[in-house]
Amino acid sequence: MDLETANYIVTYYRSMLSEKEDAALRHLQSIEKLEGIENRDKFEKAFRESNWLSNDPNVLNLLNGSKNDFILNTAKRILKDNQEKVLLNNCPNCGKLARTPQAKQCRFCGNDWH
Repeated sequence: MDLETANYIVTYYRSMLSEKEDAALRHLQSIEKLEGIENRDKFEKAFRESNWLSNDPNVLNLLNGSKNDFILNTAKRILKDNQEKVLLNNCPNCGKLARTPQAKQCRFCGNDWH
């Protein structure tokens, strides 16, 4: 599985993430938001109080590798457990992955299947 497909699955099928995976994704997104912010400590405290940043070792263990490793592993798990529920919306003309599961026009070749 490529990273584009993995990001598509994690983004559009987020409801299929486990509780720990969802917490890990929130943690990753929060870390990205905090990068380069002045007074980071103040914001980090607020993020921890809102459970956007985690101290749970089980959650942090999911993030031992890179962000891409986490996304790929999570997408593979979602596909393995929910293959019949995940729609990979590929263009009928060029076969590339559409932007969303609902898309009806290819961003690569311009094909329209409305």
